[in-house]
Amino acid sequence: MLFAVVTWQVAAEGPLLSADVRLGRALFGTGPTVLTELLADLGSTTVAPLALLAAIAYVLLRDLRQWRAALIAALAMAAVPALVVPLKLWIARPGPLEPDIGWYPSGHMATATVAYFGAALLVTPYLRRRWAMPVAAVLTVTTGVGLVLRGYHWPLDVLGSLCLFGALLPWLSAMCRRRSSSRTRTG
Repeated sequence: MLFAVVTWQVAAEGPLLSADVRLGRALFGTGPTVLTELLADLGSTTVAPLALLAAIAYVLLRDLRQWRAALIAALAMAAVPALVVPLKLWIARPGPLEPDIGWYPSGHMATATVAYFGAALLVTPYLRRRWAMPVAAVLTVTTGVGLVLRGYHWPLDVLGSLCLFGALLPWLSAMCRRRSSSRTRTG
């Protein structure tokens, strides 16, 4: 629901859009450049998908029967450009520091959300402590912070991606935990 509201506000240039621009301009360039660049890079296609790939490899090496969960996580990552690119073309939002269009929703934020939470969902059953989801949340949120502070995206670009792909997480979680009845032990 929040994704629909944010997208409507960006597309229709509603009141949230002017607040977004003011907030973005106030935040751009703040923070140490090296750190904010590193945080923004956590959502790049050379970093985040590798985390998911490592989790997929780990899970398959532990239990090859988890191939469905691994496949679902990989398909969720493949869905990122399939959903984000058409939305970017449709919304055609100009960038914060460049006149180019196609900044909403943030592909880097979408990539980070799916990669880190997907990896956490895959590895959590194999961990003694439940630290993977909090780590995924920190990595995802700090990616968004880095993207905004570096001026790569407006705050609503980041929020829109988080809402869109965050809504997929419960579905992804359910699909990853689903067990075939043929493998379920009976009394």
